[in-house]
Amino acid sequence: MALFALPTSPDLRRDRPALPGDAAWWAFCAATALTLGAFSSLMPHRVWGAAAALGYTAAAVLAARGRSPRTAGAVAVTGAVLLPLLVLLVVDRAQLEVDVVARSAGLLLSEGTPYLERPTVPEDFNPYLPGMAAFGIPEAVAGPGPLTDPRLWMGAGFLGAFALALPAGARREAPRWLAACPLVALPLAVGGVDLPVAGLMCLGLARAGQGRAGRAGLVLGVAAALKWTAWPAMPVALALLATVSSGGRRGSRAALRCGLVALLTAAALVLPAALRDPGAFRTHVVDFPLGLTGVVSSAASPLPGHLLATQLPGGRTLALLLLGVSALLLAVSLLVRPPATASAAAARLALGLLLAIAFMPATRFGYLVHPLVLAAWALARQPPAHPLRIRERVRDLVREPVRRRKQDSR
Repeated sequence: MALFALPTSPDLRRDRPALPGDAAWWAFCAATALTLGAFSSLMPHRVWGAAAALGYTAAAVLAARGRSPRTAGAVAVTGAVLLPLLVLLVVDRAQLEVDVVARSAGLLLSEGTPYLERPTVPEDFNPYLPGMAAFGIPEAVAGPGPLTDPRLWMGAGFLGAFALALPAGARREAPRWLAACPLVALPLAVGGVDLPVAGLMCLGLARAGQGRAGRAGLVLGVAAALKWTAWPAMPVALALLATVSSGGRRGSRAALRCGLVALLTAAALVLPAALRDPGAFRTHVVDFPLGLTGVVSSAASPLPGHLLATQLPGGRTLALLLLGVSALLLAVSLLVRPPATASAAAARLALGLLLAIAFMPATRFGYLVHPLVLAAWALARQPPAHPLRIRERVRDLVREPVRRRKQDSR
């Protein structure tokens, strides 16, 4: 007689995709932090590079000595996020985005719009949609301080949304690993507006994958009111809802409901400030990110779009054309083969954003946090392998004694 055993919790997770956490991974992270700290001209980045390198090196040593991945990960998070964040809060230094968000919140409360009327230098521009100013309201109301710093609220918004988007069993390991990843640890410590946007996109796709059209629309509408990069998540979520809601008329109604809720939410958060000064709104959030103003954006990482715009005659037009083609291809893929699961939708959105980041004329490596977070979320959501086989083993285990009793009675 074959012997069966109930699948234990480790059995259920054995085939789940493994997250990096060995000594080689932490050594790579340490080298990345050292390189950034050595070559960056920004003081917050240098502080992060030094502290993160220590944390990652300690994590690599612990992993090499056989300590648990949880212990090594905790040390990495301490060195790459908590330590530099504490130092930067004490000395009151942050990345430029933090100052922009804080100033925009003050302007929103006093002038009704988060945008300066006549920006003259890159630091004057606010390329974010009006909803982003919400993270600066605590500082605008209570004054500057460690507890009102916008980066704390942006980090909390990101971690909270990302955790809520995960299944209950994955809400510890995945956020901890993601926080230790250099591309996420850096903005958590020095400040980064892309993190809450990415977290809300994950949460919106999670609700769409559950067929909750209204909640998905509400979350995606809030994300769309923060930054333009959240808008591509809407058509992906609509395609996902149309698929998971049994297709046909029911799926169309779910997608329509999600779209209407998302647009109404975004409009309610964006239009009052945008209509207060339409010219300033266009200058800040449309012309400046596309490189159409006389002021050069500080977003100048050597990605294809920036290189085309700066090194080739007519390159800006070519970069915008490639950006449009990428968006068109994403739209066609959603029509031809819509995603059937939230993980597939996240992977499709990550690819689309990766292409958009590559071809934007004004871009930086930090924007890659969007596809990274989406890909990590999709990976963390992967169910254990062979779930049907596990259920069959449990069913057989329950039925086997019954079969034996019947055979003995005969």
